[in-house]
Amino acid sequence: MSKVLLILHVLAAVIAVGPVTVAGSMFPAAVRKAAAAPDKPESVGAVRLLHRICRVYAGVGLAVPVFGFATASSMHVLGSAWLIVSIVLTGVAAIVLALLVLPAQEIAIAGLNGSGSGSGADADTATRIEPAQIRRLAMLTGTFNLLWATVTILMIVRPGSSTGA
Repeated sequence: MSKVLLILHVLAAVIAVGPVTVAGSMFPAAVRKAAAAPDKPESVGAVRLLHRICRVYAGVGLAVPVFGFATASSMHVLGSAWLIVSIVLTGVAAIVLALLVLPAQEIAIAGLNGSGSGSGADADTATRIEPAQIRRLAMLTGTFNLLWATVTILMIVRPGSSTGA
């Protein structure tokens, strides 16, 4: 049963976290492109699609810790230091994604949705997306990706594991 749970855990991680990592990394550049060309609705559509991918796969990603806990329990490694560190880092990654990255993406989309509407200087200043916002979003996404890379390394290397890996 441990092997089946491990397979499900790894598949869930690849299928759920991979798309969030890629789409999240593409998002800041897509926002820059869309902000630079507000007359091109396909650019805004691409930004919305990337956000939808991040949001949907973040939800799917809830299966990763569920299968992870089941796997760790069946393997009797719940007290292992490498696993506890991985659990904490996974929690931090989830917080970064849910409370920082996704809301920042929504703010960027709101800014893009308003761009090109109205007229005059008021419309331009009300909908402008600041470069600092985009840089912060890129940094937050990079932090999320780094946390997941660290968890992946811990899952493979498993310091102190009896497998010798």
